[in-house]
Amino acid sequence: MIVDLHVHSKDCSDGRLSLNEIFRIARERKVDFFSITDHDSVDCQSRAISLARAYGIHYITGVELNIRFSTPHYSRGKAISLDLLGYGYDPEDKGLRAKTTELRRHREKRARLILERVNAELLKEGITPLGEEDISAIEESVDGAFGRPHIARYLVKKGLVKDVQEAFDRYLVRCDIPKLPLSLEEASNLIRRAGGKAVLAHGNDPNGTSLAALTNDISEQLHIIESDMRPYLDGLECWHSRHDSATTEAYESFARSHGLIVTGGSDCHQNPVKIGTVAVPEYVVEQFEFL
Repeated sequence: MIVDLHVHSKDCSDGRLSLNEIFRIARERKVDFFSITDHDSVDCQSRAISLARAYGIHYITGVELNIRFSTPHYSRGKAISLDLLGYGYDPEDKGLRAKTTELRRHREKRARLILERVNAELLKEGITPLGEEDISAIEESVDGAFGRPHIARYLVKKGLVKDVQEAFDRYLVRCDIPKLPLSLEEASNLIRRAGGKAVLAHGNDPNGTSLAALTNDISEQLHIIESDMRPYLDGLECWHSRHDSATTEAYESFARSHGLIVTGGSDCHQNPVKIGTVAVPEYVVEQFEFL
């Protein structure tokens, strides 16, 4: 059985493929158990459920909420960015829908403020800033949640940077605007009140949206989870495209000893397409009631 519980779409997030394309690929790759986990959005879940039924794929509702987290034991209590996955919730829950709508609107406002900062940096370098036509072109490229990846890809297209990584390194990190603050407790409550399970995403992702921003020591990460996060978590994402085997083994062992569910997925944004490529064990499916 092939399992992938972490995929992002173009329709409601920052993926590169539409829901129709994603489900077609998932079927071609014989994915059996699947979830679309768009960033701060549940708007595509009804369509995803319908497509899953049409393709004969077992499906569970998903979402990935960005949160701010801090602990007094590391980095002097400075807040870092983490992601919390939600599974099996009611996609029509009013509280969750209202909050994700608020988050989406803030994302759009934030993206425009980031563009203003990028333009200021371009002017400093003697480069013509992006005009209204450029901004309109970026907005037209957005099918889901407007975010920094859309700006990065446009900077590449304009020839201002060689690739997306350079766009972030040169402009988008320094020009960043804070996301709408959402605490672990609030995010967990939103998911649980909608009938879902709250799962810490990619806890040791070296790219930074993880506890690796506080410490690279896996045992210390697990201590943070136990001391500061445990009441708000139902599970841990153990299998991930950027987790090594030591991380997976340690996180899975911790989850089992603390009565937490375990999940996994490719975190596929479709560049390249990674759907179904992470070896998530079949017993993960047994933890869920799926559609």
